[in-house]
Amino acid sequence: MGSESGRFKRGERSRISQWLSRRQKPTAEDPGREREALLLSVAAAGLPIAPAAHPVGYRCSCERIGCPTPARHPLSFAWQTQSTTDRAQIERWARNQPQANFVTATGMVHDVLDVPLDAGREALDRLLAAGIAVGPVAESGSGDTGGQARMLFFTATRGTPEDEDEWWPCELDCHPETMDEHPGLRWHCRGSYVLLPPAALPGDLAVTWVRGMEHALPDPLTLLETLTDACAQHTQPDHAIAWPLSR
Repeated sequence: MGSESGRFKRGERSRISQWLSRRQKPTAEDPGREREALLLSVAAAGLPIAPAAHPVGYRCSCERIGCPTPARHPLSFAWQTQSTTDRAQIERWARNQPQANFVTATGMVHDVLDVPLDAGREALDRLLAAGIAVGPVAESGSGDTGGQARMLFFTATRGTPEDEDEWWPCELDCHPETMDEHPGLRWHCRGSYVLLPPAALPGDLAVTWVRGMEHALPDPLTLLETLTDACAQHTQPDHAIAWPLSR
């Protein structure tokens, strides 16, 4: 794991903002440079990342026959140890693998609360109207007719290697193919990952930022009640919420 991927500190926000403002803004004609800058902004906030598969038409670049999660999984089975915040390594990946998506390993610096898109949009409006601090937010697969369009709320983690009594193993979230069976809230913590914007998905879908990394990571418990309430309104009553599994 990269040596820089320690717990996120709110006091570092100004330093990160200054670093971002010093970088020359990429032009619309240079999407590769824009992608690299977005990935580096994530790493600068302390979130470890690793390369992931990308779409080839409606197929996955991994060429696995019948891949259940095309363009949504890491390239390597060793993604947890491969994940890093090292700028030089991320630049090499971005430049040598220009089509690759990227994932971020959750549960060390940050968690992600992952909800259906409609529920997430409603919850985001309610949270902002109530004046509750909301961190980075991304949309995944917007417009997906397969029912997997999601909204991802990035938060501080509730469990780290230094806090062993408080973390939940999130085995369910290691297997994204279970998404259809669990369309409610999913809490990505240790052992899980999510795709990072910008990411391409089959069918000209994408993962994009709604709110970027300039926003501080909030405590997930400040968002949880609103998110679960919105999920209850937007999911079928016979679908259980996929909570992290207890030990």
